[in-house]
Amino acid sequence: MKTSTELVNLLNLEQVNEHTFLGESVTIGSAIVFGGQVLAQAVNAAYRTIPENRFLHSLHSYFLEAGDLKIPISYHVAFMRDGGSFATRRVTASQNGKTIFILAASFHKKEEGFEHQTEINTTIKQPEELLSWDDMAVKFGSFLPKSIASFLSIERPIAFKPVVMPNPLKPENKEAKEEIWFKLKGSIPEMDLPLKHQILTYISDYNILNAAFNPNAKNYNFANTMTASLDHSMWFFRDFDFNDWMLFSADSPNAYGARGLCRGNIFTREGKLVASFAQEGLLRPLNK
Repeated sequence: MKTSTELVNLLNLEQVNEHTFLGESVTIGSAIVFGGQVLAQAVNAAYRTIPENRFLHSLHSYFLEAGDLKIPISYHVAFMRDGGSFATRRVTASQNGKTIFILAASFHKKEEGFEHQTEINTTIKQPEELLSWDDMAVKFGSFLPKSIASFLSIERPIAFKPVVMPNPLKPENKEAKEEIWFKLKGSIPEMDLPLKHQILTYISDYNILNAAFNPNAKNYNFANTMTASLDHSMWFFRDFDFNDWMLFSADSPNAYGARGLCRGNIFTREGKLVASFAQEGLLRPLNK
């Protein structure tokens, strides 16, 4: 999968009946289904049951079991509430009768109200000054550990440019934060707000646990630590488009007991706050 059109097709589920949808999976380099894919497909299922004048404003989810890449995922939507301003759905994702993921999502009609937002970091380098994952694979591939080189070489529909590029051959402990620019590759199809929400949800599960890893990068990394997304929440604020780079900015207030908490914001390049997110992940050191 290497284009935004392919990503849109992946997220567009097959409808079985009014409440049930089916989705296929594409690997991003892992032997199990990418959590962001399940998140985004569940949002697609929920949106398919929502009136056109309601838009996703928050989601809360739990990853219960690893997904099998070879088995279609069934998404069942439960209609929890349809009120005058809000609508709520619960989505259950399963394979072979076993629940692997649950989502609660709330949708709100557009209204006017008070406004403020946190500000984007204006001191960081712009995307044009940075190397993307694709650039790193080409420039440093022969010098990198095989696992990292293999991960960077996978074709993706999204370009990522870390603001601070770590040295995998000489890891150093860093601040508990992660800032990375991202952009859809190639020709970008016309999108309505529901589709933008689905794609942004998909992207939000990339890179997030790095913020919790960074303070202990000398000792632990993804090769010697078992990692998994445990839960994921998002809040959506303003409309946006994918025609320019956007900034993913995360920090980690705590890591303890083999779990790390990360939270953060997604901005347009102009500094408009689009969404916020939070995730707790498993960070279990392996005894080797």
